[in-house]
Amino acid sequence: MKSAYELAMERLNKTSPTVKLTDTQKKEIAELESRCAAKIAERELVINDEIAKATAKGEFDEIEKLQKQLISDRKSAQADLEEKRAKVREGKHA
Repeated sequence: MKSAYELAMERLNKTSPTVKLTDTQKKEIAELESRCAAKIAERELVINDEIAKATAKGEFDEIEKLQKQLISDRKSAQADLEEKRAKVREGKHA
């Protein structure tokens, strides 16, 4: 007798089968993830430096604005990454 988990996984595989990635696709995705992480880290350094300057000046509105900017930049980078991953999975080059 199969467990509920096994039955659910079978149904899931019928509706959307698992896609096997080639080694090339895996490498492309890893490279995309690495670039995204570097891009986010770079933005964090720049914005955190600006936050430190704003903190020293006591510009609390500017700090909040910069924090929101950082969140927005992260979300944008993640969305871009997901879009490029999907293209790689479909067999298109990102």
